Amino acid sequence: MLVRDAMSTMVLTIGPDHTLRQAARMMSARRVGAAVVLDPDTSGLGILTERDVLNSLGGGQDPDHERAGRHTTTDVVFASPGWTLEEAAHAMAHGGFRHLIVLDDQEPVGIVSVRDIIGCWAPVREGTSPLPR
Repeated sequence: MLVRDAMSTMVLTIGPDHTLRQAARMMSARRVGAAVVLDPDTSGLGILTERDVLNSLGGGQDPDHERAGRHTTTDVVFASPGWTLEEAAHAMAHGGFRHLIVLDDQEPVGIVSVRDIIGCWAPVREGTSPLPR
């Protein structure tokens, strides 16, 4: 199975000047764990995840004043729609993250998460017998 089969194509895109509260509200409303951060000044793509918001709040920062750009990961590993789910899972495990932005012709076309991959793999494994205890 390929990334294109598992990825969410409903990509939430925000700007670096959104507050963390705004980002969290949009992520919650869309029921997603990450947003693509598009910086028009640098034409760069980054990712803001629920973990980034949580770390900021846990550190005592004000979500109404903290900007998404300050908490965005810009050193991003991108996936291709043609990657296998195994390749995506390996990249996530190796990098220690749970989301990959999927690019096609340098444009974001989706996000694939660990949850997406598990959702594809779990039904395949349901037909197998459980491991012995």
